[in-house]
Amino acid sequence: MIIVGTSGWQYRDWRGRFYPPDVPQKAWLEFYAERFAAVEVNNSFYRLPERDTFAGWREATPDDFRFVIKASRYLTHIRRLREPAEPVARLLERSDGLGAKRGPILLQLPPTLRADAGALREVLGAFPRHVPVAVEPRHASWWTPTVRDVLREYGATLCWADRGGRPVTPLWRTADVGYLRMHTGRATPRPRYGAAALRHWLERIAEAYGDGPDVFVFFNNDPGGAAIADAVALAAAAERAGLPVTRYARGYRVPTGRA
Repeated sequence: MIIVGTSGWQYRDWRGRFYPPDVPQKAWLEFYAERFAAVEVNNSFYRLPERDTFAGWREATPDDFRFVIKASRYLTHIRRLREPAEPVARLLERSDGLGAKRGPILLQLPPTLRADAGALREVLGAFPRHVPVAVEPRHASWWTPTVRDVLREYGATLCWADRGGRPVTPLWRTADVGYLRMHTGRATPRPRYGAAALRHWLERIAEAYGDGPDVFVFFNNDPGGAAIADAVALAAAAERAGLPVTRYARGYRVPTGRA
């Protein structure tokens, strides 16, 4: 199943583009969750919400909705994966407020952090086995068989990433759950993705995962509502290709002249 959504939902410039002007900001999550089945929570990278906040999100969304939590930069960028026990425990304790709606935990590594298989093993070992973890390295030194083996050993997903319509990571399948982050496209209006780029990504997903395991796909090109439009376009293309996909905002179009 392709689980499609966006990286965040609280963007002011989406008012009038995606959120109707008469929908208050406090109701945006409910509005979003009626149209998509998952969201990637990015603000947890800067400030980890309290458990009550997570619990409130759980109560505000449908039973099948999933939240993917981006781990705090304290763990990934300040400690740089070292001494992970306390920040991982805090992340899990607070996000337990989501209950069964918590999806994978995303570890996005700093672009300056070179490969360290030992540190990766330590941080993955700090997570219970039942908690799915996805890792997005951003330095080319990570693309080694040793790193791939560590990910497989702990059942962690290599997060595929795209910039400019092209993969910037190897297309390894290291776990039963897939994960793809679409950062920025090259289509007009920028930073949209073109139909060919989306089609190629669906082909890669189908080749690696077939139509069985869950594959999360999040669009991070939020300016002007591009992420919404591209999430809808990808989901519609998946349907046309006969690939199972979660709900999406059918018929959405970026208003003319506003993106």
